[in-house]
Amino acid sequence: MTPQAMSVEARSRRPQRSELSVPATSTRFFAKAAASAADAIVLDLEDGVAAGRKDEARAAAIAALNEVDWGPRIMSVRVNGIGTPWCHRDIVEVAEACPRLDRIVLPKAGESFDIRFLAALLDGVEAAMARPRIGIAALVETAKGVGRAEEIAEAHPRVETVIFGLGDYMREMRTPDTVVGLPNPDYALSGAANDQWHYALARIANACRGAGVRPIDAVYADFRDAAGLRASAIRSRALGYEGKWAIHPDQVAPINAVFSPDEARIAWARKVLATLARAEAAGAGAATEDGMMVDAVHALMARDILRQAGLEA
Repeated sequence: MTPQAMSVEARSRRPQRSELSVPATSTRFFAKAAASAADAIVLDLEDGVAAGRKDEARAAAIAALNEVDWGPRIMSVRVNGIGTPWCHRDIVEVAEACPRLDRIVLPKAGESFDIRFLAALLDGVEAAMARPRIGIAALVETAKGVGRAEEIAEAHPRVETVIFGLGDYMREMRTPDTVVGLPNPDYALSGAANDQWHYALARIANACRGAGVRPIDAVYADFRDAAGLRASAIRSRALGYEGKWAIHPDQVAPINAVFSPDEARIAWARKVLATLARAEAAGAGAATEDGMMVDAVHALMARDILRQAGLEA
């Protein structure tokens, strides 16, 4: 039986804590990626592939999507950017040949036109074929893209996630950094309370929540630095992100742990809902829990936590 993509509704219910990126020419890593605990996998045709191997990478991604058992996870292909010699063929050929494809990741998304261009190509493919709807993950990794984060997040109903792409953003901002994701000590010495990426992270997260799409954080390039990865993930979680990209299978478990509600948060959620249920039975809309007032907003927060934990409220 030919594997099929998830429906849009099924994708929206799936957790997206970790998204493991694998260069499509690194076929020896496909089995390891498929056996990982990543919630989502991206087969990369762009930065992870040399210019002379683009056609080979596209063919490998198509074969992998059709032949590898990826299990119940969100599957994406990162195509080459608009304006490159490979973009159009990447989009059309992968979308036509891969019923298992869930999303296209569009690199260097800089404005709503970029999203609409991709959506129009996908409209044409889907009009010609009976296949599940393909979503869009917009990779925002330029100064222009960060400045138009709201426009990009709201550009088209196909947009399901916006991902912060830090590597290209670092280069474009001309910052004196060499490790993607590592806070710059010069910025810390300045007395700033946050790191140098706080503005971009916060703006993208706010744009996503305003548009009803998921914000996903950038990679942390030093896959041997477990403490740095965890700190980076905790920072983005605090800003409202739902998950983070990974470039190595060893990064998946720590990322999943950070973006999964822990037992203390689950216990708090259950306690709040129980307290509010008792208050409602008594005719009250709010109650006191551990010396703090809880009301309808806290009920929504508690239900979100239980849904994230796979425990429907």
